Amino acid sequence: MLKTALKPRWILMLILAMAIASVFVLLSQWQFTSSREEPPPAPSTTEQVRPLTDVLQPLTPLYATAADQMVSLDGEFLPGTRVLVQNRLLEGDDGSWVVQGFAVAPAAGASDAAASPADSAPDGSAVSAPDDAATAGDAVIPVVLGWVQEDGDASALPEQEGPASVVGRLLPPEAPEVQRPVEGEVPTLSTAELANLWDVRSYSAFVVASDVSVGGAAVPFASDMSRVVVGPQPQETPLNWLNIFYAIEWVVFAGFAFFLWWRLVADDHRRMLEDEADAAEEARHARAGGSRGGASERSDATRTTTPHESGTHRD
Repeated sequence: MLKTALKPRWILMLILAMAIASVFVLLSQWQFTSSREEPPPAPSTTEQVRPLTDVLQPLTPLYATAADQMVSLDGEFLPGTRVLVQNRLLEGDDGSWVVQGFAVAPAAGASDAAASPADSAPDGSAVSAPDDAATAGDAVIPVVLGWVQEDGDASALPEQEGPASVVGRLLPPEAPEVQRPVEGEVPTLSTAELANLWDVRSYSAFVVASDVSVGGAAVPFASDMSRVVVGPQPQETPLNWLNIFYAIEWVVFAGFAFFLWWRLVADDHRRMLEDEADAAEEARHARAGGSRGGASERSDATRTTTPHESGTHRD
């Protein structure tokens, strides 16, 4: 077996199998690395309140690195935008979230750009400011104000109006669901659906308010509405088991490359042994046939002839 494996062609095939197995091992390592998803931001980062305009811009997606961040935002609540988000649990009780649109005031740089009338082009003509800067204050973000158990409780609450400051946790939007519409209610907190409902330019996220203040004075929560508390995400690094399965699969493929080489060498060795056995069998038959031919000739030569057979007549 070793003699067969040391043939030049099988040594070259072994080198090829090692190269293929190395590629499969690298792919397996890549899959194992990809199986560990990026951990959520540390609470030491997310619990520091940052201005919303520094964390997220309108019409841009909210990535995992910015989600769960505590943010502050100044602006005003839009009248006529209050909706209830159905099927929300609070300590095991089913109820609804009370959500209202909040027009975010632009950052200082954006407001200055929006306030400037126009810039001059090299030819002296006026150039208008960018649309994003001009309409930065029109961006609306849904704000979760609290939780109510009965829909009637929300209708009895006064709607927030006018300028205010909000501090809360920034969260990604939910996917929309197709459901029979109920006046003033939505099945999920989908910012795209609310933007169409309110006909406004919206952020791709929402804020769960922890504090609302007007003129520096905190607005107390109504007696029939409970505060929604969302804590920081757990710090366990999630695993993608599909990537782990693929990683194990690539290791199996690497082992199969060596197994295929070994099978080919074993088949070649078996064929060589069969050829040697056939050659030895032919040689044995040839020697046996030659021995029988020589004995027959010697028997004919030594056989005694009779007078009748020799044709000699005796008197």
